[in-house]
Amino acid sequence: MTPLPENPQRPIGEDDRDTAVRRLQEAYAEGHISHEEMDERLHTALTAKTHGDLVPALASLPAEKAATTSTIAAAGGRIRRRGAWRVPRNLKVESAFGRVHLDLSRAVVEHPVIDIELQLGTGRAKITVPRDAIVDFDNLHTGWKDTRYKPPRRSRAGGPTIRISGTMGFGRLKIRHAGR
Repeated sequence: MTPLPENPQRPIGEDDRDTAVRRLQEAYAEGHISHEEMDERLHTALTAKTHGDLVPALASLPAEKAATTSTIAAAGGRIRRRGAWRVPRNLKVESAFGRVHLDLSRAVVEHPVIDIELQLGTGRAKITVPRDAIVDFDNLHTGWKDTRYKPPRRSRAGGPTIRISGTMGFGRLKIRHAGR
């Protein structure tokens, strides 16, 4: 059962709306609601202005599954993910010494928002994101060098949002879009 919001008059943001739409799509895919009911609830969710307006759209849905965090860790050496790998909703990367390279360009991205937490001591990190991804690294703290990121000239809608947070000691993070 979906819990009631703490403050029903609080305006909703795009993340809240995206979460509601995702939950409705999952409920339909799992057979909890009919196609017609999903259409009605999607309309309610997409036109909602406050959290209270979302309550009818999410009423009687099963409780949301807790997000799990996957951790990739190495004391030294190289951490590398590339090709067709499944990207979890929350990914934590820990490395004391060494390089990190995450290539999401051909990865299976099932979530509209991916949170990547970096905990790096020394060494460089490189993250290649899908061409249409939106990148947010405002919550990343660097100790020595600034992050290198050149946003695309023309952004396309529909890609995932990649939020990068955490701390980097001595090293630089380079973020680039695939196909550049």
